[in-house]
Amino acid sequence: MKRRKSVKIKRAIKSQSPKMLGELTPYQIIWAPLMTEKVYKQANDLNTYTFRVHKLANKNDVKMSLKSLYDVTPKSVRIINVPYKGRMQRKLVRRAYKKAIVSLNEGDSIELAA
Repeated sequence: MKRRKSVKIKRAIKSQSPKMLGELTPYQIIWAPLMTEKVYKQANDLNTYTFRVHKLANKNDVKMSLKSLYDVTPKSVRIINVPYKGRMQRKLVRRAYKKAIVSLNEGDSIELAA
């Protein structure tokens, strides 16, 4: 029996271009900063901020929007899809949204109104 040689699988090429920035303004991509105790602690300790973003935006859109809105350079951007939490026996419903966790370079900071 012949053995198959291992097949190398190529990784997908990452897109370095913004997806929605041509269609939307930076104000439409970044909706609002999230204000929780955990976010305040991360902002003070790790220089990391959390924003609610447009559902079609990608990491590059968020980076470019932050550069134009706040004049800061993000070190890294992580995107999280927060799922819909339906109504079973509760009155309140958490709608689905997308949030971005942004780490900034040393010396950069964003003033968030309390």
